[in-house]
Amino acid sequence: MDLRDIDLNLLVVFNELLKCGRVHVVADRLGLTQPAVSNALARLRRTLGDDLFVRTPGGMLPTPFAEGLAEPVAYALGTLHGALNQSTVFDPAKSRQTFTIAMTDIGEIHFLPDLMERLAVSAPGVSIGTVRNQSIDLASEMEAGNVHLAIGLLPHLQAGFFQRRLLTQRYVCLYRKGHAFDGRVISQGDFGAADHIGIVAAGTGHGIVDEMFDRLGVMRNIRLRVPHFVSVGHILRGTDMIATVPEVLARRISEPFALAFQSHPVALPEISIGLYWHSKFHRDTGNQWLRDLVCRGGPIRLPGVSDPPTS
Repeated sequence: MDLRDIDLNLLVVFNELLKCGRVHVVADRLGLTQPAVSNALARLRRTLGDDLFVRTPGGMLPTPFAEGLAEPVAYALGTLHGALNQSTVFDPAKSRQTFTIAMTDIGEIHFLPDLMERLAVSAPGVSIGTVRNQSIDLASEMEAGNVHLAIGLLPHLQAGFFQRRLLTQRYVCLYRKGHAFDGRVISQGDFGAADHIGIVAAGTGHGIVDEMFDRLGVMRNIRLRVPHFVSVGHILRGTDMIATVPEVLARRISEPFALAFQSHPVALPEISIGLYWHSKFHRDTGNQWLRDLVCRGGPIRLPGVSDPPTS
């Protein structure tokens, strides 16, 4: 097939439909009528010889052929957008821009100290703002350029987005130093009998931990539930409760709060935390610079936690 056979506007409609799956939403976003969107889809179907989308009660679902086109089309449109909207090269030393990054409280604890230290050296006029991934329509805000990057486990950011793996982490048991578990291996029996803090991190990747416990039939005596991880260190250092937390958090807060941690007795899956950005800004020099700054040193794999010796 020759590129002369394809109307670029049809690919724009295709890309939008991949992201939202609703004809009326695409029409609103592109300033078109719903019949115009339907006609564009019909033309593209005839040109490519595939249904591309199947109508379901949950919206328009892409066919396997359409899914195969998703990434290259998003990349091509993003490249074109960047080329047609080129500005002066971003100069971090002179810039006074504010960048917004979507991340969880753990992301703030783990990534921001090092990032702000790098900014102080290379870009003293640049400032950072953070928002919660689950508190906004993240895909739309990133497409609009209101949120520049997102960090986390965000499987819903697919069509129209790029990602780079930042780290792979596992979950550990965290408790105060001097706890009955300190210095010995925690068994699953110990784990089930202990008093727990439960972190209700709705809308984040950490929600899969509760699902995994339920699937494995692991019972916990949850004495306290909190909506975030920020307070966990304060609570654990003054109680005999334990918490299941990502290793990156345990490493950051164990020393300041006089806590200890060890490998988890339950075989929980490892989680890959990624950096995400919209294809529209793939070539944006400021966005590229910030991505490189966050990723400095490349993907990391945390060293393993040594189990304490048996008593």
